[in-house]
Order: sequence, then C-alpha cells, then structure tokens
Amino acid sequence: MKKCDLAIVGGGPAGLAAAIKAHELGLKDIYLLERDNFLGGQLVKQTHQFFGSHKQFAGTRGIDIAEIFKEKLAKREEIKVLKGAVAQGYYEDDVLGYSYNNSFYKLKPKRTILATGASEKMLAFPNNDLPGIYGAGAVQTLMNQYGIIPGEDILMVGAGNIGLIVAYQLLQAGVKVKAVIEATGSIGGYAVHASKIRRAGIPILTNHTIREAKGKEEVEGAVIQELDDDWQLVAGTARELAVDTICLAVGLTPKVDLAIQAGCQMAYVAELGGDVPVRDDCLQTSNPRVYIAGDSAGIEEATAAILEGELAAINVAQDILSDRKELIAEDKTTREKLKALRKGPVGEHVRKGLNKVRRNEDAGKDRYSRSWKG
Repeated sequence: MKKCDLAIVGGGPAGLAAAIKAHELGLKDIYLLERDNFLGGQLVKQTHQFFGSHKQFAGTRGIDIAEIFKEKLAKREEIKVLKGAVAQGYYEDDVLGYSYNNSFYKLKPKRTILATGASEKMLAFPNNDLPGIYGAGAVQTLMNQYGIIPGEDILMVGAGNIGLIVAYQLLQAGVKVKAVIEATGSIGGYAVHASKIRRAGIPILTNHTIREAKGKEEVEGAVIQELDDDWQLVAGTARELAVDTICLAVGLTPKVDLAIQAGCQMAYVAELGGDVPVRDDCLQTSNPRVYIAGDSAGIEEATAAILEGELAAINVAQDILSDRKELIAEDKTTREKLKALRKGPVGEHVRKGLNKVRRNEDAGKDRYSRSWKG
C-alpha cells in the first residue's frame, strides 16, 4: 500500500492540467495514472486550432497543446506519471487499485481527481457491425496518429463539432465526403466548422438519419431517410448513397465506472451526455475525497476540460494545504473563465445540465461549510 496527497486518473487535458496546477500550488506527492502508453488523450488526435482567449490556447492545435502539457510535466519530476497504468477499482476504504507492468498496486490518496474522459456512442441500425463502420474518434486515430485513411467515400452521421471537424479533416486527406447528416433540425456544431464543409460543396442534411448499411462482407452503401418533427421516417424519402465507409459522430458518454465504485451520487443528465456524478461548484462529489473533471463530469470542449482540471486541483489544494489565501483568488479566477466559456447559445445546454447536478449553490460563498443534502 502506497499513500499520496493526490491521485489523478486520466492523462487527457483535464488530468494533465490538474497535475500541473496541483504541483504549482505546492502539492508534491502526486500520482498520474494513464491507461494508454501516451499522454494527451483526445488532444493527440486534434489537428484543428482552438478557439477562446490566448491564455486558453486560442490558435493552437490540439496536438501542440498536448506537447505543451508534456513539456511542463517533464520538468516536474515529483509528479509520478505512470503510462500504461489501468485503474481497476475504487474500494470502500478509499483505496485505488491499479495494474501496471503486469502487477497490481494499491494506492491510498488523500484526494482523487477522476478525469477518465468519455467513450463514443453508437447507433443501432441494420448491418451496423459491417467492417467500414467507425466512430469518429477511431477515424481521427487512424488519420491523425497513424496516417491511414479509413476509406475513399464516406457518409458522416452527426453534425456536432466532432462530426464537422472530422469531415473537414477527411476532405483535407483527399477522402470524398458524400454528405453529413443530422437527426435533429439544426447543426449542433459551431457555424465556422459547418461553413467550411458547405464551401467544399458537401451537403449537410438536417432531419435525416441512417436507416441501414448496405453490403455483405463490408460497407458498400448507406440508406438515409428524412425524419419528421416526431422523429418518424418520412415515407418516400429514402435514398442510397454509394459509400465504403460510415463514420458515426453521434455523441459521447462520460466514463463514470470509478465514480460509481467510489459511491458518488449519480444523476442522468442528457445535456451532459448521460450518467454523471453529482458535484458542488468546487467539483467535489458526494464522496468528499473524490473530485471530477473533464468529460467524465459532462461532455464539453477540451478547453472546459482543462479549466475544470485546474479548478479541481485548486480545491484539492485548499483541502490539503494550510495557506489558502492565494488559492481562494485562483479559485475565483478559474470559475470566471469557465463561466465566460459557457456563455451564449452554444453553452446553453451545458449550463442547463450543470444546474441539474450542483448539490450546493452556496459552495462558492463559503468553501469550508459545504453540506450535502439528500
């Protein structure tokens, strides 16, 4: 059994930001567990430039942001970074079990930040198990990490930011995107991404769904069809597209297995992607030893994940360290950045979702008098 101040599960944007911020604030005994053999999470697939302010990496590509974090982490030798370490369970006595180098270890941290990210949602339709059907994350991995195009002619299902960005990256790689379809009546991603697709002559068809994939041994086509306002198929609108690849960008689901094992109170919040831990505005869950950050707390952009990682680290430091004056100021500044990021119509669904999982609205007024209800 090893003891430490802080354990962070997940080496994506939220986990990396949390580790660096916690060390900056004076925590020394920090473990960072990452199941993959590389750090950066989804950042290593993202070749597009970020929006926001200069301090939030505006104009910087995700792959470059990952390198910036790794360089900062390399200078902080006191942070124990374990790549290829898989968190296997969070036990009743607040022990975190993980496997590493074919052995099993137990860690008892004073606090844990869960930054485990999310997994891709899939769709049920006839022949959805044919070779040639991918999640958008898998397509990004093939292209941006390994330099392999998934096919020649693609149908993109989903017009959120991920679907639009990946569709444009496919175009840049010389792949023909036959269409982008979206089941809802409006595009879910930023207009700037949609405009790039439309300027390239690619139709974005709202109120459309995929009805089935065609093919015997692999994808040879896709049948799409229009939906009415009640999400029913409109008769006579089905048509087949000649494609060899179908890419599904239909959303993400937070990875919350460890939060459930830790006894965190959960809530289903559609706006945040599904089941998420209930937390206060300090990102502390109903288990006072456990904090949540990034997509495991609710699906948002990478910039929000970075800020949440920092906010969780700041509040962990407030729990553990005795000198809190500077920390309270940092806490306030980071909250303001998050609030600004979530302003406007794009962040409306996130704000609505967060209102459903905040347990104590007065937490920010008095950091040390939080009480859990229910």
